[in-house]
Amino acid sequence: MKTTTCAILAVLASAAAAGSAFADNETIAVFTKNQTNPYFQTVRVGADAAAKALGAKTLHYIPTKPDSIPEQLSQIEDVIVKKPSAIVFIPVDYKAMVPGVEEINKAKIPVVNVTDRSEGGRFVSFVGADDYSLGLETARHLLKALGGKGNVVILEGVKGSLTNIDRVRGFYDALKENPSAKVVAAQPANYQRLQALQVMENLMQSNSQIDGVLAANDAMAIGAIEALDGANRKAEVIGVNGTKEAVDAIKAGKLLASGDYNGFVQGCVGTMIAIRALRGEPVITEIVLKPTVISKENYQPYDVPLETRKCPTWDEAVKLGGK
Repeated sequence: MKTTTCAILAVLASAAAAGSAFADNETIAVFTKNQTNPYFQTVRVGADAAAKALGAKTLHYIPTKPDSIPEQLSQIEDVIVKKPSAIVFIPVDYKAMVPGVEEINKAKIPVVNVTDRSEGGRFVSFVGADDYSLGLETARHLLKALGGKGNVVILEGVKGSLTNIDRVRGFYDALKENPSAKVVAAQPANYQRLQALQVMENLMQSNSQIDGVLAANDAMAIGAIEALDGANRKAEVIGVNGTKEAVDAIKAGKLLASGDYNGFVQGCVGTMIAIRALRGEPVITEIVLKPTVISKENYQPYDVPLETRKCPTWDEAVKLGGK
């Protein structure tokens, strides 16, 4: 795991001028992975909030087919033609989108990498969360609730994606700490609610006793809960992302917990950095948010409409990147 870098850089006027003049009304193009995962909606709302507060505008690029590499590459071609002031970018695939990022670099459009760390390309900054730590801490929360024992199912995200690799690695390391807990099945549901429901239905048919479910995101956790309810079965379920639907499920006693990936803050801070870079103001080269597990004990601050949340101040954002 990389250590969070907190070096604050002064962005030179010449670099900023390549993307935009030093003026309000910059346009920030925001790339997210899909329209179906509530997490990405939180990123978009955060980006919109930060842009509005700073006198800029956002232009959203969202694949109509979830996580479509060809579609996002096509959207990159479009954004290069339209030449926004800067870009906040979540790659649908951290390897496959590198050529697209390199084309953005050639077009001299400043770009901030958010959520999924790109394997290549040049970025003003990276803003994300520690997926391994989120997986580890949410799994520990589940296993504590189970008394360190029982049959556990893992619902993985998209195979090969960094978020899935790191979260699932955290799940397994927590399980190593609890040798009386057993993984009876681990299958991907591609971060999709309906797929998780279907996978969970199949897993229940082949496993008469499931005590806990470790889902690599909230959408899959909700799908698992729907499958359990449909079969009139009970199990403790956790997710990752801290979405509004997860908070509602925690309040209702349906979901045990969710690791807070804080997409709203990532959208806010990524957009703030893009705008600050354009204006020649100091930025941070990397911010990796620390893990928080949302549960019935602490959900209250998260139980507010996304549209009413406020972005952190720049000073607060700087502290988020602290070691």
